[in-house]
Amino acid sequence: MKLRSIIVDDSSMQRMAVAKLVNNHPNLALVAEYSNAIEAKNGIKNNEIDLIFLDVEMPIISGFDLLESLDNRPQVILITGKPDYALKAFEYDVTDYLHKPITMSRFDASVKRAVAKFEQLHRINEDEEHIFVKSNLKKRKVILNDIKWIEALGDYIKLVTDEANIVILSTMKSFEEQLPDDKFLRIHKSYIINLEKVEKFNSKNVEVSGRSIPLSRNKKTELAEALNNV
Repeated sequence: MKLRSIIVDDSSMQRMAVAKLVNNHPNLALVAEYSNAIEAKNGIKNNEIDLIFLDVEMPIISGFDLLESLDNRPQVILITGKPDYALKAFEYDVTDYLHKPITMSRFDASVKRAVAKFEQLHRINEDEEHIFVKSNLKKRKVILNDIKWIEALGDYIKLVTDEANIVILSTMKSFEEQLPDDKFLRIHKSYIINLEKVEKFNSKNVEVSGRSIPLSRNKKTELAEALNNV
């Protein structure tokens, strides 16, 4: 994952220094650099931006003025040469505050904080994790947690979900590779189950959402271990 980032600083030397740090960081992608707040505001409006590295002390329109003017504010890491802006910075709910000259370790700590905040804000609910499958010549989005089990049907497989049964052209093996192995388990040559839908099981069968599904003898121990980790 890379946060789409911009740098806003009236100093070309400072932009160059921050750009080098951004370009060398595995979790950042530099989208643009701006020398003033007016250009930056237009750039933010026209691009999807996750993070701004923003100089506070800029002529005419300061970094704080820019923040005031933004309707949908991305995350912000403020950069300044004056430590007395720190308190004001956090009134704007910025992600972090870097004091010039910026050290590598301090920069990395700021980015780590930004990544954690991004993940928290955009965390995909488990119910919304999905894959796309082709059924009846159409691409269809399937929410993983809606799948109860997958059943082999010759050259096809059937996804049994809360809403419908979806038949697709696929082998069990290739489809199994698309599924997170902490949530799904192949318990029989013809069945893959959603571990979160298991209600009970014995040596021969697993009950999934009220349906009894055959359990291969050599899969019982693996199933028990997998359910302990759900």
